[in-house]
Amino acid sequence: MQEGKGMKEQKQESIVQYLEALSSKSPIPGGGGAAALSAAFAFSLGMMVGNLTLGKKSYADFQDELEGIMKSLEEAKQKSLALEARDEEVFLPLSKAYSLPRETEEEQKIYRETMENCLIEASLVPTELLELCLEKIPLFARLQEKGSRIALSDVGVGAGFLKTAMESAILNVYINTKSMQNQEIKAKREAVCDRARTGISSLEEIIQAVENVVRGA
Repeated sequence: MQEGKGMKEQKQESIVQYLEALSSKSPIPGGGGAAALSAAFAFSLGMMVGNLTLGKKSYADFQDELEGIMKSLEEAKQKSLALEARDEEVFLPLSKAYSLPRETEEEQKIYRETMENCLIEASLVPTELLELCLEKIPLFARLQEKGSRIALSDVGVGAGFLKTAMESAILNVYINTKSMQNQEIKAKREAVCDRARTGISSLEEIIQAVENVVRGA
């Protein structure tokens, strides 16, 4: 820890630094990384609700299941952070590929091949993020049903972050697949986007259910 700075100040400083980098014209970090971090926020909020529920007598019948949910959310959080890092790794080569020379036929061939490889790699990260988020939606449904009532709004906020992550990841898939020549890979990536829309609808239902309770509707 830096002298004169507490942990809270250091965390705030690192968040500000990330947002400054995100605000800049640098290609990384960008929307792909922000989508992955949105998922990490979602999973962290789910874990917070779990921690507020663990050990409470009134939720005794939910404890065993909750421990499994907590483990799954921790794993998902780590995976989403890894995807944020990978997004930067795969996007940088893509951003450089746009500047490749295209004067001669040979240069055009190299450009097309390089772009295709970069697009395939760049579209994989948001696709994997979508699959991860889809897998974890049922956990938020269970937390909404069985988690601590004092943290119910946090379930809704977590579901909102997850919805944002998925909507963002869909856009990040399409921005890459639209220029992709490999139709088989393109179709597979976009099929995951189609499945994700059903998941987004489920998250909207969770958010609405939370809102109904916290508003007293």
